[in-house]
Amino acid sequence: MKTYSIFFALMAVIVFGSCSKSLTYFTDDLYNDNRWSEQELKQIQFYLSEDIRLERVYSNGGSNIENGQIKIRDQKKVDEVIIKKGTPGVLVFSPNSNRFALSFDEDSDKYLMFGPNEKARGRYVLLAKNWKKRGGIIAYGKNEYRTTSESAYAALMVDVSKARKVSKRSDTASGRRVGG
Repeated sequence: MKTYSIFFALMAVIVFGSCSKSLTYFTDDLYNDNRWSEQELKQIQFYLSEDIRLERVYSNGGSNIENGQIKIRDQKKVDEVIIKKGTPGVLVFSPNSNRFALSFDEDSDKYLMFGPNEKARGRYVLLAKNWKKRGGIIAYGKNEYRTTSESAYAALMVDVSKARKVSKRSDTASGRRVGG
């Protein structure tokens, strides 16, 4: 009875393990080797390798005049967008051959730009308008957001099936005799 339990447990691991995604980084080499068109790229399901956190802080202040004094009130509002590791995304457009605008939201106007980075072994990573030591400025939707430097490591991943087709042709030499 114990042997059957072990056998079924192993079979379950094999069956469910074979159904899982095999995510790999989307790199410049992968892109150049396959020479996908923009239409083909739009059919690829992309995923994020790391969390991306965007933050926009703005003031909604004003002033009141009370008893001859100016009272200034300052209210800060924070808009935060979090895109979690593993979130699926699609290509919206490609402004040039090595820049991709990907949307991880239902609204196609909310997209992030990705491109290859030599320092990251050609991986397509998050691009910003401007990166500084502690973060960057990212356009998202109709607004600009700040992001932390950790988001700079967020890269695109794809599910690559390692299916290969091998065709084999075989000939057998019949031999050749002298004088014949």
